[in-house]
Amino acid sequence: MKQAAIDVGGTFTDCLIMDEEGEVRQFKVPSTPPDYASGLIASLEKAASFYALSTSEFMGQLELILHGTTVASNAILTGDGASTGMITTKGFRDICEIRRGMRLSSMYNLFIPPYQPLVPRYRRLGVAERTLHTGQIMTPLSEEDVTKAAKSLQKQGVQSIAVCFLHSYANPENERRAVDLCRKLYPGVFVTASHEILPVWREYERFSTTVAAAYIGPVVDRYLNTLESRLKHAGFGGSLLIVLSNGLVQSVDEARKRSIYMIGSGPAAGPAAGVYWGSRTGHKDIISLDIGGTTSDIALIANGDIPTTSEAWVGDERIAVKKVDSNSFEGGGGSIAWIDPLGVLRIGPRSSASVPGPVCYDRGGIEPTVLDASLLLGYIAPEFYLGGEMPLRMDLAEQAIAKLGRQLGINDPVQMATAIFSLANTVIAGHITKTCTKRGFDPRDYVLMSAGGGGGLHAAWIADRLDIPVSIVPRFTSFYSAFGMFTAEVGMEFNRSYPCSAHQMDLARLNQVFEEMQSEATAKLMHVAESKDDIIMTRSADMRYHGQFHELESDMPGGTLGNAEIQAALSAFDKRHEQLYAFAMPGREVEFFTFRLRARVRAKKPITMSLRAEGNADPAHALKSRRTCFFEGKPKDTPVYDGERLRNRDAILGPALIQETTTTVVVPERYRCVVDATGTYQLRVL
Repeated sequence: MKQAAIDVGGTFTDCLIMDEEGEVRQFKVPSTPPDYASGLIASLEKAASFYALSTSEFMGQLELILHGTTVASNAILTGDGASTGMITTKGFRDICEIRRGMRLSSMYNLFIPPYQPLVPRYRRLGVAERTLHTGQIMTPLSEEDVTKAAKSLQKQGVQSIAVCFLHSYANPENERRAVDLCRKLYPGVFVTASHEILPVWREYERFSTTVAAAYIGPVVDRYLNTLESRLKHAGFGGSLLIVLSNGLVQSVDEARKRSIYMIGSGPAAGPAAGVYWGSRTGHKDIISLDIGGTTSDIALIANGDIPTTSEAWVGDERIAVKKVDSNSFEGGGGSIAWIDPLGVLRIGPRSSASVPGPVCYDRGGIEPTVLDASLLLGYIAPEFYLGGEMPLRMDLAEQAIAKLGRQLGINDPVQMATAIFSLANTVIAGHITKTCTKRGFDPRDYVLMSAGGGGGLHAAWIADRLDIPVSIVPRFTSFYSAFGMFTAEVGMEFNRSYPCSAHQMDLARLNQVFEEMQSEATAKLMHVAESKDDIIMTRSADMRYHGQFHELESDMPGGTLGNAEIQAALSAFDKRHEQLYAFAMPGREVEFFTFRLRARVRAKKPITMSLRAEGNADPAHALKSRRTCFFEGKPKDTPVYDGERLRNRDAILGPALIQETTTTVVVPERYRCVVDATGTYQLRVL
């Protein structure tokens, strides 16, 4: 039986098929916004054609589809979520709008328009109830108030309701009763509660995350229903698993319940691919860079550990669930080049996306993009784009770039294309620098894992700007996130808040907290695991020194916790704090707030792939053609090698191009590229 990993991006839908032997095949089709399910089905139809099977025959051989999607993120970023109402504790309906007084763009610019909440004030209704931080119910829930609120929201035609009460993380009884009443009074409405989404302290983060979950819930539900229906109609009878923002995968039913974990679904799998390819090439400290058509993603991987965070924002919305810590920005092959009012060349954030696409696609695009510049510089063969399935129009790209150049007084289109391409490299390098310096790391201590459709085009140039000695372009580079899905494990994140200091901790209560989370994890994952031994559980806690404002997540020991285990946790926290902030305060009072459990099922099916034959450092056998390319604005007669024919240990000196079906690797002058047995490329300065 076969497995599929499908990443639906803004420009292309990437599909990898792993067959019965573990061999991986790749298929790429244009995405089809807003009906992304059509592009997903098209990618599977293309795979069926490759295997000389009908769509229904091929679907019958698929036992599993792993799927990453941008549907949840797009619903928030584009404002296309459901009409949402909120029921909260009386007197606290403005917490989501006050937002701790934050102004994200600039705290000093008074002319920035005020934040517009996902739920307007007239749809945020308060009810009488009060639970204390101890879990004691001081004021029972007024069912009459909930009934009035639900009926009012029903009259306003809301599609979704978020129930957010104070201190429900300590005792969710009032929230549960309110949810039951809403579902009974308003059948068919999407209702979610904060204790189901994020049972942790700090009401703003909990309320904001729950409102976002309610806002995207119906959108995600419709998409998943449509996708399941189309797959079933096409003959698919296997399992569909959804990639979550924390890098784990989960069933469709669980994804529906926790739609907020689908934000950043596709890119979350990218760093897992970075860790896999890093282990294959002997590297643990990696800058994972995924350059797509519309956006790019950066993750800083230290010692092989994929970073996670609960301090994320999507647009102006605070999303406090655990996610892979990556920096996404609007920049990629489809980023549009333009001139600002001061006459300065800019790249992005606007993108041509897949429709109409870059000018060279000949689909109606008129503004030049980074891809158009790469084409004009000779780095991309116009007749071999996507293996020849999508020929490109060099003449249209040249016309658009020439028109933009005239605005700057640049009459040579090649010179203008060089400026666009160079600026794109500088912009991406700047984002990497920002990501590293914010965390206190030096990019020169890492290798650059440059992936995505544009990863091979830009890898060496970006590494050069950052003085990174080694840049790696992995195999299946333009399917980076999709490949990472094959390495992902089925699992879930659980968290509970129990604010206490180390010296005042009730160990019996703390052990009960972890036991409850472990029991819940076992119940939810046993349908996938063959035995309890296959479920791997790791613990952590949000901790801080007394007097600090922000917490730091640090590891917690397993098993029953006693004084010795708590001391070990404190030592681990001191070490982690010093690693990140260059100082620690051993002996100072430490406060615990939220305890976390990550449960995952051990992966079963290994990834195998055909290895390259041994070479002798001479790539002449793979020479495909020669053509004129422009490096730093100067024409160079450049050899073009067939990437599929290159062998292990073949070494290519720049200037040169390595051409594959879905990507091109540029080897600039002064660079040497060595191919390894898996088909991964390592570039170094001579």
